Amino acid sequence: MSALGLGLYRAATGLIGPFAPALLRSRARRGKEDMARLEERLGRASLPRPTGKLIWLHAASVGEGLSLLPLVSALAGQAAILVTSGTTTSAALLAQRLPQGAIHQYAPIDTPAVARRFLDHWKPDLTVFVESELWPNLIAGAKARGGRLALLSARLSKASLDGWALARGSARELLGCFDLVMAQDDATAARLVGLGARDDGRLNLKLAAEPLPVNDKALAAARRALGKRPVLLAASTHEGEEAMVLEAFRPLKAQARLVIAPRHPARGEAVAALARQQGFSARRQGAGEAFDGQAEVYVADALGELGLWFRLACTAFVGGSLVSGPGGHNPLEPALLRCPVIAGPWVENWASVYAAMQGGLYTRVDGGAELSAAFAGALGADPALAEAAEAYARTAAGDLSSLANHLIGIM
Repeated sequence: MSALGLGLYRAATGLIGPFAPALLRSRARRGKEDMARLEERLGRASLPRPTGKLIWLHAASVGEGLSLLPLVSALAGQAAILVTSGTTTSAALLAQRLPQGAIHQYAPIDTPAVARRFLDHWKPDLTVFVESELWPNLIAGAKARGGRLALLSARLSKASLDGWALARGSARELLGCFDLVMAQDDATAARLVGLGARDDGRLNLKLAAEPLPVNDKALAAARRALGKRPVLLAASTHEGEEAMVLEAFRPLKAQARLVIAPRHPARGEAVAALARQQGFSARRQGAGEAFDGQAEVYVADALGELGLWFRLACTAFVGGSLVSGPGGHNPLEPALLRCPVIAGPWVENWASVYAAMQGGLYTRVDGGAELSAAFAGALGADPALAEAAEAYARTAAGDLSSLANHLIGIM
């Protein structure tokens, strides 16, 4: 798409528009859309617009949506807040964690008619796009209505930016709509500036995450069930990683319990089946089976509960890092809760953070044998390492109050 002119893009997406409802229904039947809220994807709001100023913040999926929460909290009370995201998982998590009064809607698809319908209803005074989401019809439409726009925590891939470089005029027009642009790193900033964007400094919203919440009663119950047994955690795992995790745990199953929290909860049943096939006793949260501390493996396939498991575990392998593709997940979440971090080599999405955590703040493993050794080492780890990791995570988080004030100021 990026090599097309914006006019041609508008024309092409206009032609797709009539087929959008059928495509969305097909996706919903495959579990990729929320059938009950498909109208939101077509720009038809399910809630009224609040009176007064409104800030619209958009994030693609789970990671980006959760990264917005501290900024939403900093902005709360200064304007009405609308948050959009594109996946059912992100919608479920945001429903749990958005502050009271903030509105969530599914992101509208980027066709001209849908964009008009969405913007005519919500009339955002300030639009904030996060990371790599650039939707031309929505961006140009918001600007044409007199709204201000910000691109925060920008992290466009080199391939994406190279694609936009083939249509520099279109890129300049689109990026010129933004009144504030803050990239995650110098390399992204330089490429964006080369395409006509502003450079207003650096920002990585994922570094500003608050400690994940926990249900205190559930935490106390899990501790009672465990007794003195330690917990080894594999968090946000992807297909191919669970088999390595289970083999790494095998020598330790008499000493500890293993909790696996797959990145996509829909995979929970398959993960539990894999554990049983490999000879482990296993229970699964999604099947209504409570954590009893007796089963060797517990599959935590429920949303919003990593805060519980990070607090219980003596270490956490952070998934998406032993297989290529996902690019790794957030190591600061366990670190903020004094849970030592283990990760594989595929952490390009968090390269700068992992680089800063070298020298004892996390353990890198390149395969199952090293993971087993890291698990074993965690059973007798020095608590000072966890404290040092927490101190780094809190330093990295910083303060978003000045950014929130700046956003209100440009609105």
